[in-house]
Amino acid sequence: MNPGMSAFVPGSRLRVPASAHGPLDHLRFAVKDLIDVAGVTTGAGNPDWLASHAPAAGHSPCVAALLAAGATLEGKTITDELAFSLEGANHHYGTPLNPHWPHALPGGSSSGSASAVASGDVDFALGTDTGGSVRVPAAFCGVWGMRPTHDAIALAGVVPFAPCFDTVGWFARSVDVLAAVGDVLLPPASTLADADAGFQNTRLVRNTEAFDTRMRHEPEDATRLLALAESLGARSAVNVFANHGEAARWLACYQYVQDFEIDRSLGDWLRDAQPHFGPSIAERFARQVSLDRETRAAWYATLAELRVKLDPLLADGTVLILPTTPVALLPKDIDGAALGRFYEDALTLNALATLGGLPQISMPFSDDVDRPLALSLIGARGSDRALLDFARHLYSRHYSATSH
Repeated sequence: MNPGMSAFVPGSRLRVPASAHGPLDHLRFAVKDLIDVAGVTTGAGNPDWLASHAPAAGHSPCVAALLAAGATLEGKTITDELAFSLEGANHHYGTPLNPHWPHALPGGSSSGSASAVASGDVDFALGTDTGGSVRVPAAFCGVWGMRPTHDAIALAGVVPFAPCFDTVGWFARSVDVLAAVGDVLLPPASTLADADAGFQNTRLVRNTEAFDTRMRHEPEDATRLLALAESLGARSAVNVFANHGEAARWLACYQYVQDFEIDRSLGDWLRDAQPHFGPSIAERFARQVSLDRETRAAWYATLAELRVKLDPLLADGTVLILPTTPVALLPKDIDGAALGRFYEDALTLNALATLGGLPQISMPFSDDVDRPLALSLIGARGSDRALLDFARHLYSRHYSATSH
């Protein structure tokens, strides 16, 4: 069996031909089963959601745009239930394969999309990213992944999770394809914040906390990633979190606001349908029962405060560089304590782009180790196209230098 088949939802494989010719001619793509395709019921990784919803009346705008640009849709991919995970395991439909490191989890919740791209079944794939659901599987599966600026791509026809954080992102095996998809999906350059800044004036700065976190878990990899970041031009560093207490505050803000957003977008369905979830997902949704709605205004105020703190750090073309994940991989048999530490660290670091509504690109790097290495770039809000150009420039320069 083609190893990539495990990435796709069970049943007959969906295929939708391109609706026109365009810049993505001859490219094949897949769509996370959180995103509407006309005539198909979006299952959101949960049988009860699938049974209680009707087929989509039309394509999500992001799907329609890709079909109109010449790409052919080759299937819908497995997602963690209602996107509530960073692991990539689905209790009902199975765990998509991590093609290059089959002993490890693929990362979630866009696990199937990352797996399909890494296996070569498709050229690119759509996912969604709220707290890291494109960034983490991109790193774990050794592919490129992009979380765009929040609201840069319309969320119509996408199952909501935490709408103030939700984004439509995508995966590819090359930066050229990643950028080509961005050219189709992203707003015109004239509407972006610093579209004409280019990479020539970019200042690359290391995010101290992310490298320190990786050092705590995997010192050898952290040293290698630090050297790689410096070789790419990151000579200076910044500590975004003033201290450990501040980091905990960023994490708490993300988690509380996420829960309030889930209550707003999914709460009625959760209460009415009483769906059956896998054990770990059920435990997460159970927090909705004890949600303290009296603190809602305070946490949204904290979100606004923290978001404002990021803007000066990314002014004048500054780009943050950091390890995408706090560990290289999650083994399939990981114990609960280790998984808990991963979530705490991953969600804290991912909160930078999530709370800020910022674009982030995960870049895969080959090495002599038997696990993936990935660095991320975070740019200013609206700098998506410039960030893609900068990523392509860095990657080309790195491999040009290492080939001599």
